[in-house]
Amino acid sequence: MPKRPPWQYGVQPEDLAPADADRLLVWLARRQWRSLLAGACFGIPWMLSVALVPAVVGRAVDDGIVAHDARALVLWSLAVLGLAGLSASAGNGRHWFAVKNWLVSAFRSGVVADRAVRRAGPALTRSMPAGEVLASFTSDFGRMGHTFDVFARFIGAVVSFVVVAVILLRGSVLLGLVMLLGGPLLVASLAFVMRPLQRRQSAQREEAGRLTALGADTVSGLRVLRGIGGEESFLTRYRAQSQTVRRAGIRVAGTQATLDSAQVLLPGVFVLVVTGVGAHLAVAGEISPGQLVAYYGYTAFLTIPLQTAVEMADKLITTRVAARRVARILATEPDHPDRPAGATGTAGPLPEGVLTDPTSGVRVEPGVLTALVSARPEETAAVAARLGRTVGGRHGVTWGATPLDELPVAVVRSHILVSEADPRLFSGPLRRELGGTDDGHRRAALEVADAADALAALDEGLDGELEERGRSLSGGQRQRLALARALLRDPAVLVLVEPTSAVDAHTEARVAERLAEHRKGRTTVVVTASPLLLDRADVVHLVQDGRVVATGSHRELSRTVSAYRAVVVRGEEG
Repeated sequence: MPKRPPWQYGVQPEDLAPADADRLLVWLARRQWRSLLAGACFGIPWMLSVALVPAVVGRAVDDGIVAHDARALVLWSLAVLGLAGLSASAGNGRHWFAVKNWLVSAFRSGVVADRAVRRAGPALTRSMPAGEVLASFTSDFGRMGHTFDVFARFIGAVVSFVVVAVILLRGSVLLGLVMLLGGPLLVASLAFVMRPLQRRQSAQREEAGRLTALGADTVSGLRVLRGIGGEESFLTRYRAQSQTVRRAGIRVAGTQATLDSAQVLLPGVFVLVVTGVGAHLAVAGEISPGQLVAYYGYTAFLTIPLQTAVEMADKLITTRVAARRVARILATEPDHPDRPAGATGTAGPLPEGVLTDPTSGVRVEPGVLTALVSARPEETAAVAARLGRTVGGRHGVTWGATPLDELPVAVVRSHILVSEADPRLFSGPLRRELGGTDDGHRRAALEVADAADALAALDEGLDGELEERGRSLSGGQRQRLALARALLRDPAVLVLVEPTSAVDAHTEARVAERLAEHRKGRTTVVVTASPLLLDRADVVHLVQDGRVVATGSHRELSRTVSAYRAVVVRGEEG
């Protein structure tokens, strides 16, 4: 089957977007320069055809009306009609490319941001509020395309402005200088408005992001809030933040209104100045009546390129504010960056051998059920995290002679699965949540996890819908469903952190027995202080102060190590 060519609007895996707002905009522009150029090729004749109408009308006045030449009047009238047709056809093409440039830039921004979110993982929400990330995906990508949308009109405005200025210079040096100097000065004066507008827009978007994050956090913890009677406290916080967003929006609206009014006021002032100078020259006899008509038409036309320039500045502010937020997402480093190109190490299956954590001294022999025990559960949980590379940094964990740090995260996680103490369940059909290849394997995993009651709690069994985070189930049921999900993955190394902490002793005994039998001959690590699970382990490591202080079977350690007995039986020595 022939390989499909890459989609021209997509982003290649090796194509890295810069984590800087201005460079990101340039990066996007470079990848769609053809459509930007095509839009400009339509935008220039579209704007020029409008700009040249006053010149043609002026010639019609001088050559036709003043000279009483009907033929010349008809010819120049047909020229006006031709310019109108050119403006209409070029305007259609310009608009088509404007929409395309907007959509493509917004799409590419979304693609690179989505890729950055997937790469960063949980590190993203630690570096920026979840609400801000959500705001970027709901609104910023559309704003990223605003500048590209206006680009074709802006280029046409610049070219037409220069052409009209040259025409005026040829007719009157004074009017030409007023055009060439006055227009840029008027646009430059808007910097006094645009800079505070940019600051206020950024502040308003940050406050809106905090409001979104507050709402999202509250929805996720709504049951807890209701349980402790915290609804009023939330409403007070939400109301206060909402008012902060409102005040920030009012500050933005005031500055935005000033900019919008400047789009009308400044070109209007410019029209008055040019018309006044032109009228004075006509009265003095320095220009003809047709030139006066043309100059008035030029001044009326010049409101279009000047307003376009102001709009371009306004859209560029909005785009840069959005680009800064997207750049923050792109700049977030994941906890486990993959190896850079050229790094040493294997990229295929993990090698055979002992899995060793030099920080703690834990050794996990292949094909063995190993248990980790500590009076401080966070110590053994940290060991489990290092074994599966679920925490950042370099920890020197090795598999055989190969450091795990030299392997890509995707390779490590395809072989080592860490099921944490508080695993998450997602909403949707149970069959999809569990994974697996067929219902027979799914039911077998549920049997090992002793999760028949959880299956029965759903009206339609495997087709039943799990609510968000499995909140309709008990904590023990959620925990056992998560265990079944981990078993269905059947990884080379399975690391379970407190897999039975939320179940009763009878259920725990059944899970311990079935788990040991199911994983027999495969490498398994269990972080637990449960005697029922520890009794099924082949090797038990006792960890104190982050280091292994004793190793043996559960029964050996129970007889010989008092510290182990104190942890396992909570001080009740036999």
